Amino acid sequence: MALGDTKVSLEGVEGQAPDVGEQDYTQRAQWLRAAVLGANDGLVSTASLMMGVGAVKDEPKAMIISGFAGLVAGACSMAIGEFVSVYAQLDIEVAQMKRELQTKDDGASADRLPSPVQAAAASALAFSLGAVVPLLAAGFISNYKVRLGVVAAAASAALVVFGSVGAVLGRAPLGRSCLRVVVGGWAAMAVTFGLMRLFSVSAL
Repeated sequence: MALGDTKVSLEGVEGQAPDVGEQDYTQRAQWLRAAVLGANDGLVSTASLMMGVGAVKDEPKAMIISGFAGLVAGACSMAIGEFVSVYAQLDIEVAQMKRELQTKDDGASADRLPSPVQAAAASALAFSLGAVVPLLAAGFISNYKVRLGVVAAAASAALVVFGSVGAVLGRAPLGRSCLRVVVGGWAAMAVTFGLMRLFSVSAL
């Protein structure tokens, strides 16, 4: 009888083990979104902005200045947006904890409450890291066509890395995640370059 009880107990523990891992991945979602997606946004928006400016001006200085301005503006925008979003989530969770305390239920721990400041800082930093990639790629190349090609190539390589990291951390299919990220980045750069090129020709 004791052996049978032991077997049942072990089966119960084994059945509950995967829940711990799933809980860890759920708690990781906030930082995954703020870091990986923030870096991807910084990369795509800055590279697209630089490609758009490069479609109408062939001076290296114009692309670098526009890319740096995009980095600063985008990082500030991401930080403010993340701060407001997470602060709204914090208010909801605090209100829920107060209701649970009033009903004497076991509420969520205060240690697990989201931090708006940390989320804003992480989002701004991730955006800046992503935006630095095309800036560094174009910063030391004077030839116009080579510079555009290097920016596109560097952005594509970084998109593959970001897609892979997001897939690994989120336990998503690696190939599908990379393809989705890369194709989306290419589309953004192509649309921006094409529209600005068309505008430049029409203006002439």
